[in-house]
Amino acid sequence: MVNAAWFTTHGVAALVGDDPEKRRALVEAVAGFADFSQDNDPFGERDFGAFSLWGERLFWKIDYYHPERDEHSPAKWSADLTRRVLTLMLASEY
Repeated sequence: MVNAAWFTTHGVAALVGDDPEKRRALVEAVAGFADFSQDNDPFGERDFGAFSLWGERLFWKIDYYHPERDEHSPAKWSADLTRRVLTLMLASEY
């Protein structure tokens, strides 16, 4: 099992609000992201993406932490040593 969490910034939360259709569209946009290139993924790690939705530019990124979340993971490929954290933000919040 993958040890992971998903967080949004205040800007994304305000954009989506309580609208379940917007939440679904947001999840689908991140889950379906496949526009990786040398510009946005120079190391082939597939841990960053940028897309537009509802007239806004959004970024998502994945960070790899030790399970206690007190430091970065020493082995991000290890499910035992890593907690993956996806953060979704408006580009203007970066």
